[in-house]
Amino acid sequence: MTQTQTRTEIQTPHQEHLLPDVACPLTPSLTDSLFGRGPRRPAARSVAAAVLVGAAVLLAGCVGTNVKTFGVQESFGSVTTYSRMFDATPAQTCEASRRALLSQGYIISSSSADLVEGKKSFQPEAESHLQMVVRVVCVPEASDGKVSLGFVTALQDTYALRKTNNSASLGVGAIGSVSLPLSASSESMVKVGSETISKDTFYESFFDLVKRYLVIDQAQALGG
Repeated sequence: MTQTQTRTEIQTPHQEHLLPDVACPLTPSLTDSLFGRGPRRPAARSVAAAVLVGAAVLLAGCVGTNVKTFGVQESFGSVTTYSRMFDATPAQTCEASRRALLSQGYIISSSSADLVEGKKSFQPEAESHLQMVVRVVCVPEASDGKVSLGFVTALQDTYALRKTNNSASLGVGAIGSVSLPLSASSESMVKVGSETISKDTFYESFFDLVKRYLVIDQAQALGG
């Protein structure tokens, strides 16, 4: 049996496209199946669908991005870094903490008998901005309420200046929109980082300041 090469023409409304010669024998039934003439073959359609699904899965794997992960940052070590015991009631400890924050230029955003929160802004560079938030929680440590624990947490947020250039255009009725060589830029502060302060020296200095105000308050109470 000799193998024949078949040239098939597809007629479109504008031009003819000639399919290239194929190096495999094409029988009339095979060409009918390829170009829609003759009985449909469900098995071929199933194989084609499976190939398309596999290609989609491979494409999704190629365009997927790797998510960067980090290890656990908390170790639950020393309990003395963020807390300190005071010979005072929770209300007295929080009041001394409020005065300590005020003495350092903090703006008090929340204050109660067991909670004080203050904020302060810093600008170490022309295009950088820092905001420190100090939160103090005062809880009783003794049954009589005359000894308290002060828990302090300081959170520092970092902001950076971002500039955005905007081009200008002029609308003309008869011509349309005309682009002009004019541009305007807008600036905004974008939050780029947030960190809980963990330095022992930072909290030591704060607790020392709280103790100083507790001594002053107790001396005034005894003298009054």
